[in-house]
Amino acid sequence: MRILIVEDDDRVAEALATFLSRSGYATVRAQDGAQALDLLGSDTEVVLLDLGLPDIDGVDLCRRIRAQSGVPVIIATARTDVQERIRGLRAGADDYVVKPYDVRELLARIEAVTRRLQPIHALQSAPGDHSQLEIDGVRIDLAARRVLVDAQQVDLTRKEFDIIAVLARYPGVPVPRERIIREVWNTDWQSFARSLEVHVASIRRKIGRASLIETVRGVGYRLEG
Repeated sequence: MRILIVEDDDRVAEALATFLSRSGYATVRAQDGAQALDLLGSDTEVVLLDLGLPDIDGVDLCRRIRAQSGVPVIIATARTDVQERIRGLRAGADDYVVKPYDVRELLARIEAVTRRLQPIHALQSAPGDHSQLEIDGVRIDLAARRVLVDAQQVDLTRKEFDIIAVLARYPGVPVPRERIIREVWNTDWQSFARSLEVHVASIRRKIGRASLIETVRGVGYRLEG
């Protein structure tokens, strides 16, 4: 696995690269945002992103990375303010770790984000499952990771598609918020509940079928079956 470390502090970057190398990971380091975009490639499997970069705000860089790649992004920063966490996650980050952190925990988070899409990809090969689901003119194509409304593709973000794909596993069945958060964000943190609501509202708006995803009070969400 190749990990891109975006960190302007030489000492932090070197210590992190050494630990990850000993754990069996290949690493490459970028000292600023411009270098990070140059080094980001198809073989990059995880990005560890510091927010305090010399040339660009890390949240803006996260948006740029997300615009061109679906690679998992873990923000690792000294910024502790909850609004910064929200900004980072809404910019497309998969996780947010505050410095100083235990490197063993960081390693566990890396392992978690790389497993994040497995439950969704497993839909394509699980016995009895179908790679496509169509409801009221809305086609969810799990294999191609796209949603079409009346044959027109809807521009969903990666996490928006992940949410609707989780619901597609159980059409007509209420899916608990905790399960959705665990499968999409790989965490049990309840602080993601509001982010889930925001993403679901965005999906409804983009698809134009407000009733497609039903809110089940006290439980979670249900995809109309």
